[in-house]
Amino acid sequence: MTAAPRTSRPLVLAGGAVLLLALALIALTFVRPSTSAPAAAASASAPAESSADVGFARDMAVHHQQAVEMAFIVRDRTSDEAVRRLAFDIINTQANQRGMLLGWLEMWGRAKSSPGPPMAWMGHTFTPRGDGALMPGMATDAELDKLRAAKGRDAEILFLKLMTAHHRSGAEMAQAAASAARTEEVRNLASGMALAQKSEIALMADMLKERGASAS
Repeated sequence: MTAAPRTSRPLVLAGGAVLLLALALIALTFVRPSTSAPAAAASASAPAESSADVGFARDMAVHHQQAVEMAFIVRDRTSDEAVRRLAFDIINTQANQRGMLLGWLEMWGRAKSSPGPPMAWMGHTFTPRGDGALMPGMATDAELDKLRAAKGRDAEILFLKLMTAHHRSGAEMAQAAASAARTEEVRNLASGMALAQKSEIALMADMLKERGASAS
């Protein structure tokens, strides 16, 4: 059995640093809003509970969490530099964006999760099917297990297909928020997300083609 290709020390160090950042941001999910402020009282200037701002922040935080998880999985399943670079970019970008979304919810005095169905703020709801896919485009538990078990080219192709579907739905959600959100900060972030994810969809289409596959 041949040894796995060695990874340069800077990439290893960078990957470790991003891992710590991502884990810290993901941990915010389990932190309740501070009780030192009025527990149920949001700021008077905060977006309403039913607003696109709050709904988008909650739903996209969940969406991003899975994208980061998939990127970490494929990073350790392939030595292909192009795929590892894409995974690194997704980890870095989406973990940081997720931290911003959760930070806004904290600042607004809004819970980080809602008892209602996801995507209601978009005018249509999605009922989770019980397979792990909490919103459209998200991978199921079975698909994540398959990605964890894959290696090399098989892992690359599966990751690119799953992430393409993930990005398509993410871009749709971001476009809706860019149009409907009340706060300028949310509109700007959502607009940037939509553009970036569409760009990565095109990149992943080329990467799949190079591997003799397609997103469909």
